[in-house]
Amino acid sequence: MNALVLKTDTFQLENVITPTPQSNQALVKIHYAALNHRDQWIRDGQYAKIQLPAILGSDACGEVIAVAEQNNNHWIGKNVVINPNIDWGNNLHFQQKEYQILGMPSQGTLAEYIVVNIDRLCEKPNYLLDEQAAALPLAGMTAYNALFNKGNVQKHTNVLISGVGGGVAQFAFLFAIAVGANVFVTSSKQAVIDECKKLGAQDGANYTEKDAIKNMAKANGGFDVIIDSACGDGMNELIATLKPTGKFVFYGATRGLPKDLNMRAIFWNHLQLLGSTMGSDTDFKNMIALCNEYQIIPIIDKVFEFDKAVAAFDRMKDGNQFGKIIVKIQ
Repeated sequence: MNALVLKTDTFQLENVITPTPQSNQALVKIHYAALNHRDQWIRDGQYAKIQLPAILGSDACGEVIAVAEQNNNHWIGKNVVINPNIDWGNNLHFQQKEYQILGMPSQGTLAEYIVVNIDRLCEKPNYLLDEQAAALPLAGMTAYNALFNKGNVQKHTNVLISGVGGGVAQFAFLFAIAVGANVFVTSSKQAVIDECKKLGAQDGANYTEKDAIKNMAKANGGFDVIIDSACGDGMNELIATLKPTGKFVFYGATRGLPKDLNMRAIFWNHLQLLGSTMGSDTDFKNMIALCNEYQIIPIIDKVFEFDKAVAAFDRMKDGNQFGKIIVKIQ
């Protein structure tokens, strides 16, 4: 089979051995795979415990074409999405030490076929196209955990989604809109802000403009919850827009650690800083159920052919996308 293989000195399509399902496993023919920032960080050598060679990719939609045992034959022919969790553990709120994410060190989804455990399979939501369904797993689950488990976002909650162009942020945006929250966004691109307003955002601010976020918050009474992945020196500006007892939920720190943090504002206003990662297997099921209930359509930035997969990575690295970058495998 063809797979996109990352090695120390190359990153290209190669012919590798097609995997064979073992006990309680299924062989999935991948139709579409989606990229996540995790994939690009691994490509750039900026991820923990990298093992090469690697076939990256955590998200996919495809068809089950073989299983190891007859009692699982009912999966054959079904279109599925794959839960990218590996060994999350029994604690619904925190991943165990052995936890891994599909796509390094295990073989990922940027290949024509993949073998996964039967319990990683979930039937594709019928209302979605295959390329839309492929966008859901990692980013959707991460957004669900941050938004609902940590942020407790519900109808009429004032929620700010910062850096809304990213994959997780766009799902947090879509999910919050779906449940009736009052959703606000930030971006460095006015076109992204305008598109979010068309999709239901109350307002948006360009975070490169001085006081833009502050003024938006003031005009709308502040925010109950902020969903963020950047942190860095912009944290104080965001924290200042929270209402008393508000929550700052972050699932990344792409801008690094803040040089200082306004601790007085945090304790005086009874604010909560809440870290979040992907989510449990239960969160994955609940996320899919939410999508089915509200018929949520993922935002797709661009679809690349498999032989242009490296160009798809380059687009992610450039940071110009709005929505998920998809690779058509076969």
